[in-house]
Parts: sequence; structure tokens; C-alpha cells
Amino acid sequence: MQRAALVTLGCARNDLDSEELAGRLSAQGWTLVDAESDGDQAPDVIVVNTCGFVEQAKKDSIDTVLAASDAAANTGAKVVAVGCLAERYGAELAAGLPEADAVLGFDHYATLGDRLADVVAGRTVESHTPVDRRTLLPISPVQRPAASTDVAVPGHGWVPDVTRRRLDDRPVAPLKLASGCDRRCAFCAIPSFRGAFVSRPGAEILGEAAWLAQQGVRELVLVSENSTSYGKDLGDLRALEALLPQLAAVEGIERVRVSYLQPAETRPGLVEVIARTEGVAPYFDLSFQHASEKVLRRMRRFGSVDSFLDLCARIRALAPEAGIRSNVIVGFPGETEEDIADLERFLTEARLDAVGVFGYSDEEGTEAADYEDKVAPEVIQERVARISTLADELTNQRAEDRIGTTVRVLVEEVAEGDAEDADDDEPIGVGRAAHQAPDVDGECILTGGGWTPGEFFDAVVTDTEGVDLVVARVGAQ
Repeated sequence: MQRAALVTLGCARNDLDSEELAGRLSAQGWTLVDAESDGDQAPDVIVVNTCGFVEQAKKDSIDTVLAASDAAANTGAKVVAVGCLAERYGAELAAGLPEADAVLGFDHYATLGDRLADVVAGRTVESHTPVDRRTLLPISPVQRPAASTDVAVPGHGWVPDVTRRRLDDRPVAPLKLASGCDRRCAFCAIPSFRGAFVSRPGAEILGEAAWLAQQGVRELVLVSENSTSYGKDLGDLRALEALLPQLAAVEGIERVRVSYLQPAETRPGLVEVIARTEGVAPYFDLSFQHASEKVLRRMRRFGSVDSFLDLCARIRALAPEAGIRSNVIVGFPGETEEDIADLERFLTEARLDAVGVFGYSDEEGTEAADYEDKVAPEVIQERVARISTLADELTNQRAEDRIGTTVRVLVEEVAEGDAEDADDDEPIGVGRAAHQAPDVDGECILTGGGWTPGEFFDAVVTDTEGVDLVVARVGAQ
């Protein structure tokens, strides 16, 4: 049996794509091994699932391919690039990165085992030819469900134990809600290589959720490029409101979390379902991106300081302890000090639980790349530092506000460590409360010992370390 190793970069959607590739490769007779395995277990091919979102992510992907090529020089393994960077640049990437033996796109995923066999055998595999994937499906969303069966859309078409294989044993797992995006944000290239928006049928999502529960998953994180659009191509804009209680009722699943919400599309009914449905985390991952109305309009987005503050207020009126997180971009072309002041006012009054701060950079093929009134790089750097410092102060304060409250925690792992109120040799658990999403937000440091991964329990917040909460089991002495 031939052996393949998967190396994954980027977001939770890429993690899902790698698990789909793992399932397909296993079904096609491949054995999955670690990229660093040697001897009889050394991989015949290393598959790098790249990220193509922003400049730094692209650089990291290329560096990873180069590192894989260096490692493969000792074993004779081949190196194949897949994922968003490969999909976005295809043959151009292959020409500039000869260290990769092949560059394959989403259309290759269904037969990836055969293509890897070709690469290992020394047969030429033509590199992917990029195309704007928005053009592959009808403009009208309601016409897409039938047409999408003929277009490669990673993560769609659920077949148990074939189209997905878990690559870790964490008690939390991402679950794809939809793919693609119909928005035309001036700074974002994702729709061009991820395609038009396509919802997964509810029955398919529920089937995969039940399978994940059988694998030991206790929390589901619904991912997409835009979760608030779910159902528009299925003829029901309230489909997510109906689906969430069904997912929460899946046997073995104790918490469902929604990510990637667009503020302008976050309807009152959806807010209420997320805030008040038992088993659904009162957690709002809202893609604000900025708060200045002028900057948002130039970004081809909608909103303002007041409208965003109103949305936060409506959320907390329903669920006072709800978690709200976002990302913001500073240094967008035309941004002024007045715009930065708007952003500062919003962050100060919104009291978000987590904020990612990014400096703007031109992305090839986007509208904003052609804007003339660019902000100087040194000014962008200064604004990133300034807003990051403010965000850190505010999110730390928000965490401190939770001291003395009770949170529902999922234990993710137990490791040796120390904490201020624990002995150096005492096992310390690490978990997350409802307002903390995996990998992007803070976590809970569990003191007192006796934790079991996958366990849910109520805990009292006793202290904080930045945005992380130090907690003790309710009733512990």
C-alpha cells in the first residue's frame, strides 16, 4: 500500500478539506502516515493543503512546500500542493515552485488517489488551470442546487467513512454548513477561488453530525464563508434557524457553535435562536471588518458604529453573557484618522470578547488593489499596533468581568503544567467556555485536577490570564 502524508495550513475550512482528502485517500487504498515518519513508514508523497487568503498565508504555504521538499530529499517522497493557493494560481504556482511535483485543484479531489499514484510513478500530471469559480454555477442562487452536482465543491456530498476521516481525536470538530460567497467585498479574493455560495442540504449536515457524534465529538463548529446566507439557494432564508435546534438535538452532541456571521445579514430571528436555544452556544462571530461607515462603503460592506453597537446591544439583551468576537482591517485605502477614531469608539463601547486586527494589503484580482489612495505602510503598521493594544486592553477587561460567574466548559485536553493555585506536578486541564471558539479565542485553564477530555461541567471563574479564564469546578473545595 502506498503512503501519503497530509500537511494542513489555514482555517477550519481547510482542516475539513484535509479530512475529506484523508477519507477519499483511505477509500482509494492509501495509508495515511505522518509527514516526518521515516523508514518503512516514510510517506511516498507529502500533500500540502495550502492557504491562499492573504500575503502572509501565501508565504507560509510556499515555505511549507519548500520545507516538505527538503524533507522529501532524504526519502525520495514526492510533494504535491493542493488547497486554496493551488486552486487560485495553479500552473503559475507550479512554474514558480518547481519543488512541488504537482499542483492540483479542487477538481482533482475526487480522484486524488489516482493522481498521487501517477506522481509517485513519475507520470506527468498537468497542473490545475485556474478559473473564476463563481462562473461555474448559475447567477441565481435557487438554480444552483441541481447544477452544483456537476461542480467540484469540497465538503459536499456526504458519504459516511468515505468523504471524511478524522485526523485528530479532539472532542470538538468543524462541520461545513456551506461553501463559497456571493458578496463582493473590495478587499477579498476568496469568492474567485472558492466559488459562488452553495448551501449543503440539511439532511446531509445532520447525517455528518450524527457520524461525528459516533466518533466522540461533543461540540460542532459550523463553518462556511458566510453562514448568514445559509438556505438562500434552498428557497428558505430562515433555514439556519430551523437547522440549529435539530443539530443540538443530535444524540451525543452537547454544543453547537456558529461561525462566520455577516452583521448586515444577521436577522433578529437568527439572533434569538442562537442566543436562546438550549445546546446552541450564545456565540456571535461577527465579521465587522471596520466601524467607519465611509470605510465600510468603500469595502462594499454595510454598517456603522451605531448600527453595530445596536446589534451588540440586542444580542446582550437576549443573552447578557454571550460571546461576541470579530476581525477588523486597518489601513484600508482612504482610511483617515477620523475613521480610526470611529473604530476606536466602537471597540471601546462594544466590549467584544476577542478581536483580530489585520493590516490591509493589496490582494491580486480585487477591486481595492486598484484604489489609488493607499495608506503608507508605516502608517498601517502604526495603526495595527495602536488598535491591537486597545483591543488587548478591552478584551482583557471583558474577561475580568467574568470573574465570579459560572461558565459551562468542555474539557479539550489534560496536560502537565502549573498555575498560580495548583501544584507544579498537578495535571491542568484546558477547555473552552461557550464564548470561546477553538483556535481563535481564549481558553479556560482548569484547576483542581480530575479532568477528562470530552467532559462538560460547570465551573466558576476565579481569575484571568489575559483573555484566558482560570476556572474551578463548581463545588470543588
